[in-house]
Amino acid sequence: MSTTALSALIQRKPGRLQHFLRHFALTVAFNCMIAVVITFVMRVGSFLPNLVASMCIGLTAQTLIDGTRLVLWGDNKPPKLPFLGLLGVSAPASYFIGMSLATTIFGMSPGEGFRMATQNLVGPLIVTILACAFGSYIFWNRSRIAMLEARANAIEKQALQAQLQMLQAQIEPHMLFNTLANLQGLIVVDPPRARHMLDQLIHYLRATLVSSRSQTATLAHEFSLMEAYLGLMSVRMGSRLSFTFDLPDILRETRVPPMLLQPLVENAIKHGLEPKIEGGTIEVRAHVEGATLHVDVCDDGVGIDPHADEGVGFSNIRERLQLLYGTSAELVIEALPLGGACASIRLPYKMMEDA
Repeated sequence: MSTTALSALIQRKPGRLQHFLRHFALTVAFNCMIAVVITFVMRVGSFLPNLVASMCIGLTAQTLIDGTRLVLWGDNKPPKLPFLGLLGVSAPASYFIGMSLATTIFGMSPGEGFRMATQNLVGPLIVTILACAFGSYIFWNRSRIAMLEARANAIEKQALQAQLQMLQAQIEPHMLFNTLANLQGLIVVDPPRARHMLDQLIHYLRATLVSSRSQTATLAHEFSLMEAYLGLMSVRMGSRLSFTFDLPDILRETRVPPMLLQPLVENAIKHGLEPKIEGGTIEVRAHVEGATLHVDVCDDGVGIDPHADEGVGFSNIRERLQLLYGTSAELVIEALPLGGACASIRLPYKMMEDA
């Protein structure tokens, strides 16, 4: 491979260079094994000259075969006949070039090196060809395995995305049915309030349209969505519901999984504020502690019932976090000292910024 081709490989295809270097390391290990076999199994010569010759021949073959393959075909599977032609030319060339390098390393003249390379030519040349063929077969199958792994990862990613979308879709019907039931009752007893509630519902559904079609959303969008949702709930609860938001400017563009906050807000209303006669306040806030992003939904309602079932909403969130982040994210539910409860989604902050 020429210097120009190698330069192009390095500058334009860094992925190919990494691929080449991984094969280079494997070839070194393979050469050591061949030297051991020739010296201690076949009992030909001594180990150091055999090792040097094996390295020179093997690395030359790897450079000619694998380097040319990466330049011509990249990471794609090469055509069989052209690749066999490359192998047929490179194997004998690697033997003569490698032996010339090895004899030069041991201080022999080019003439002496050529005589040694051509002496008993058939056996060493056959070993070289077989080694090149075996090495190429291994690398060929490694490439096929890599392609199959990439395909399996893509299928797994699609299945994961489908599961996440299913979990996300479970959120909306529950809230929508409750709202429509309330709206149906208001139409009869309080038409103006029903129209206001319908306006708030339309505003909320427009906000959810973006979230339902994307894999991530900004915290600014999620807070706006919760503002629309709480505006909708305030029509039903009236003065019994108040809410505040605290989102620092630095976190507004931080990306998070969509629709994670609504189950927390819905739970705070249903189990925290509705059972309380005078109602109360919900606070939605975000902050960073160390390398962890905290997104909290807190209320001053009746607090946590230790005997109550966690519910579908919380288990839905935990499952989504597990699918997306493994053990790097969590949902923490805490009772507040002065009453009420706080549900906190905790995510790795750097991961969110890079998303």
